[in-house]
Amino acid sequence: MTVPEITVDDVATTHGTDTTTLIDVRDPDEYAAGHIPGARLIPLPQIADHLPELRDAHGLQMVCQSGNRSARAVEYLTGQGIPAVSVAGGTRAWIDSGRPVQAGRSTS
Repeated sequence: MTVPEITVDDVATTHGTDTTTLIDVRDPDEYAAGHIPGARLIPLPQIADHLPELRDAHGLQMVCQSGNRSARAVEYLTGQGIPAVSVAGGTRAWIDSGRPVQAGRSTS
């Protein structure tokens, strides 16, 4: 299966709009060390527990550190009939592009 991907440039263009939802699937400690501002934390092992709310989300963009875990999340979600895309290169690509990173725990 080919996982649909978007670039960090795509995320920067659409993030913060009502048409997208950015989910960080890393572990809480990784997220706290630095994440894309506004990304919501749902660790990969907990994705199944959040299916009802993810079904209602718009423009799901899944991100991790490098793109591997987010690709697994997208495979699972699309298998459940929920459209989603993986952010190619993950948070590492976001940081490498010079974009801002927020540290700290999720408040949601």
